Amino acid sequence: MGNDFSAFDSFSPFIKDFIYRKGWDSLHEMQVAAAEIILKTEDNLLLTSSTASGKTEAAFFPILSELYKDRDKINGFGVLYIAPLKSLINDQFERITELTEEADIPVYHWHGDVAASHKANAVRDPRGILQITPESLESMLIRRSGDFGKLFGDLRYVVIDEIHTMTGTDRGNQVICQLARLTEKTGIDPRRIGLSATVGDLESAARWLGSGSGRQTSAPASPKTALVWRIGMEHFFINSGDSSDTKDTAVSVTLGELSPDEPRLSESDDNVDSYSLDRGFEYVYDCVLGKKSLVFSNSREETEYVTATLRQIARYRGDEDIFLIHHGNLSAAIREYAEMKMKESDRPTVTCATTTMELGIDIGRLERIIQIGGPNSVSSFLQRLGRSGRRGDPPEMMMVFREETPLPNAPLPELIPWELLRAIAVVQLYVEERFIEPPFTVTLPFSLLFHQTMSALASRGGMTPAELAAHVLMLPPFSSVTSDDYKTLLVSMINDDYLELTEDGELIIGLRGEKIINSYKFFAVFKDSDDFTVRCGSDEIGTISTAPPPGDRFALAGRVWEVEEADAKKRLIYVKPVEGKMQIEWPGDYGEINTRIVERMKQVLIEDTEYPYLKEGALSRLRSARAVARSTGITDHDIVRTGGSTWVWFPWLGTRSFRTARRFLACNSGEFGVTGIQFNGCYYISFKLKNGTGDALLNKLANISSQGIDRESLVSPNEAPAFNKFDPMIPAELLRKAYIADKLRTDELEKRLFDRIKPQT
Repeated sequence: MGNDFSAFDSFSPFIKDFIYRKGWDSLHEMQVAAAEIILKTEDNLLLTSSTASGKTEAAFFPILSELYKDRDKINGFGVLYIAPLKSLINDQFERITELTEEADIPVYHWHGDVAASHKANAVRDPRGILQITPESLESMLIRRSGDFGKLFGDLRYVVIDEIHTMTGTDRGNQVICQLARLTEKTGIDPRRIGLSATVGDLESAARWLGSGSGRQTSAPASPKTALVWRIGMEHFFINSGDSSDTKDTAVSVTLGELSPDEPRLSESDDNVDSYSLDRGFEYVYDCVLGKKSLVFSNSREETEYVTATLRQIARYRGDEDIFLIHHGNLSAAIREYAEMKMKESDRPTVTCATTTMELGIDIGRLERIIQIGGPNSVSSFLQRLGRSGRRGDPPEMMMVFREETPLPNAPLPELIPWELLRAIAVVQLYVEERFIEPPFTVTLPFSLLFHQTMSALASRGGMTPAELAAHVLMLPPFSSVTSDDYKTLLVSMINDDYLELTEDGELIIGLRGEKIINSYKFFAVFKDSDDFTVRCGSDEIGTISTAPPPGDRFALAGRVWEVEEADAKKRLIYVKPVEGKMQIEWPGDYGEINTRIVERMKQVLIEDTEYPYLKEGALSRLRSARAVARSTGITDHDIVRTGGSTWVWFPWLGTRSFRTARRFLACNSGEFGVTGIQFNGCYYISFKLKNGTGDALLNKLANISSQGIDRESLVSPNEAPAFNKFDPMIPAELLRKAYIADKLRTDELEKRLFDRIKPQT
């Protein structure tokens, strides 16, 4: 690639006009690199740079220029854009349409909320760009396989957005399978373009993006820029008037520089309602007062409760209700209304959300991000922080922690604010090292294998077992699956009537299999539930998992509803709105935590640093936690006695290694008299020890592990660990094999035992 390459000069006239209209003086470094790779090589491209740095334009400026140049030659869609969220597709539909409106390059979007007429137009005249979710693409592969030559026979590019949400997941591997099947059906080999702001390991992400494509993948390093953030953390004890009483140190911190501005806490009468006893929510309310903001929670349950509480505070203060809500169980209308209100105006509007607003939706100039509790990963933190700070302003986030006041006789581990420590560790790891978690890898995705087997037969009709194995096992995600394991799966599927073996020796979909593939829910490989649709009059509110009886109340869309009628057969619930707020039951999925985060949490307890973004309450809580840690020795000793025969082990390991540690302990419990094993997240394991000391126990475990920990010995022959959507259909022996390969990790545990516990000689 020559040094004389000019990206701007290589673009089509309508792209240049777009750049002029936007008033851009120059292109970003990443935009130039993307243009050079796309226009001067045949490589795939992995494009990573910070949020709001112009990745979409970086990819589409050269792609659209190429489409425009060959507009009379391309038969079918020239670009397939795959995104993980409907809302992201809707947003990018508007952005890309603005780019293409003068070039007669149509843009179609295709997902469950798109009108049938729009989809019909796309099939009738397939040109330009098709934007789609993995689930809708799976539906196409099954139901429109005969149209693939017409639709994708001349496909040039596949753009996969937010690939950090895909790598290492069944859903991401589903996309890789889909692309391989698309190539098989059409004979084409489109180039792949991956986009993300938070890729932790360029090499592994590039390898995933290019798997099965037969092309090299170029991944230019993102230019390093100075970090300019405004962040803060504050902590409150629930139902305590002494919640550190932060009067108005700042929400703003620019990587360590405090400034004494906003927000002030209002003085409220403690007798107005229970919300006033929770100063944490009052603080959140004051943080977003008069500002266009997003309030993130880590679960739908918490998002519902936060929204209802903020609305309640607004009523008692006599303020306007400016609070919206956005999560996956809400109707499309409610989600799209929140997106529209956030985009259309710079007036104060607050949306409470889960991960559905975490990705790259452009909702204009956001002034502030609030995070309830700590983010679970560095990647999530960066994604959420990046929602703000567009259009010249620095990103701004306040994390608010709420914790029950520990009882005087609380066990030692409950005296440590694990969530606060995790948040500090996440921030410090990125500030100090630019660390982002590498993707977790999955070697034996049997749930996806079941799904793709069913999908392949549904789209192709009958195949012999050998033909089916040759077709499915060639898909890149199944490279580690042996033919014997696949035979075990197929035999099980035949015995359970998911498949049927005909007299001609061909496999076809069986009776139970027909019921599965005939449901629209089959297209998704992530877990779902058979939900009830909630309606108020003609308005659809969203879905809930169980149907309360008439007269009962529940929370949804940040409001409380009373059941008027429930139709179990049609899975419909009719409701009316009522005042108040309620707790609801929706478990959160906190994902996996990387060992580097947990190790940094320990360092937070050890060091004396008073991080400048900690406000008064958070700093006070950290000081008390450090005092507890030092007085009890939990940072000097991995295992401590907490009274009588009770011991607590702090392995300081991430999710997979921690899971391995507790299983390793349990497998050796009988020999060493260990009983009553309990654990919390991946932070500590408590147990009773009949004889001896905890140190002696870990020394013995270290001696055993010095020969290497046998992962198979940690899983009982009677177990069938099910995590993924189709795991209940998988033979138990395969589930155990997958669990051993992908859910356990011995190397970190072995090293920890060697490094911290000296084996007896």
